[in-house]
Amino acid sequence: MTATLVDTNVWVDLFNLRSEWRPWCDRQIEIAKRAGPVVINPIIYAELAAGFPTEGALAETFDPGTMFREDLPWNAAFLAGKAYLSYRRSGGEKRSPLPDFYIGAHAVAMGYRLLTRDMSRYRTYFPLLQIISPETHP
Repeated sequence: MTATLVDTNVWVDLFNLRSEWRPWCDRQIEIAKRAGPVVINPIIYAELAAGFPTEGALAETFDPGTMFREDLPWNAAFLAGKAYLSYRRSGGEKRSPLPDFYIGAHAVAMGYRLLTRDMSRYRTYFPLLQIISPETHP
């Protein structure tokens, strides 16, 4: 069984009934569920919170039988910091990309796949990460 960490942008598209990406996201999450656990972490949860009026409303969107909340591993913090440092040294903008690095590092540290629609930064800074994106799985 292979676990899949699902990035915030996939959930946002899945929750948006008018998103052109909704069918792709829905299909990929169903495929991921058949392959193993589907995981979110506190950073993804925090990013999603902006779109919900209460924590209860957000929590209700996830099926506890197939969706697993997972804390961030400490070694992911180290990997995220190193990836962010590389990003800054290569001229990366100062805006706050650290959450993306933490999400990628979590997937790497745990040996998970990452389901995302924005693979460019993940591919650059986590080259060994298995990414499921529209570019890799149309």
